[in-house]
Amino acid sequence: MTQTESEYKQVIALSKDVFEKKTKDYGTAWRILRLPSITDQLFIKAQRIRSVQEKGEQKIQEDIKNEFIGIINYSIIAIIQESLPKDAPLEIPVNDLMPKYEQVADETLQLLLNKNHDYGEAWRDMRISSITDIILMKLYRVKQIEDNQGKTLISEPIKANYQDMINYAVFCLIKLSNVS
Repeated sequence: MTQTESEYKQVIALSKDVFEKKTKDYGTAWRILRLPSITDQLFIKAQRIRSVQEKGEQKIQEDIKNEFIGIINYSIIAIIQESLPKDAPLEIPVNDLMPKYEQVADETLQLLLNKNHDYGEAWRDMRISSITDIILMKLYRVKQIEDNQGKTLISEPIKANYQDMINYAVFCLIKLSNVS
């Protein structure tokens, strides 16, 4: 197992723990959200991170690490939501939901490993602020694809953008854990 794979799994384990606990607290209330609403939730989180980075201070004392965890979890929610049949129940038991979470996380890890092979882990030399900007760019792309009813001419589908956002948020959490 590579260092990146080990670090990825640690970040996903933390994110999964938060997701599972929130699911036990709230159920799957997120199931009521349409995909564009989930995208907007992601946008709010990414925008807050950027705002805190630009201002250098924050008035709400919630660590931006939690916002990156939120980006991971809402991106996984979006992928799960997109994959469910239209008639799926609103409430999904946690024991049925967690394997879906793990499947998305595993598929996204494989994408990360493939890209790291080709790009040589360039993300390790990037600034967290730049990665935040890329997450925001991906969100604007997803919004455009949603506005086009999911149709693209040559671009990646929405799922690939959500997977990239997961991986970029993981990178930020890895970098933040190495800083502090």
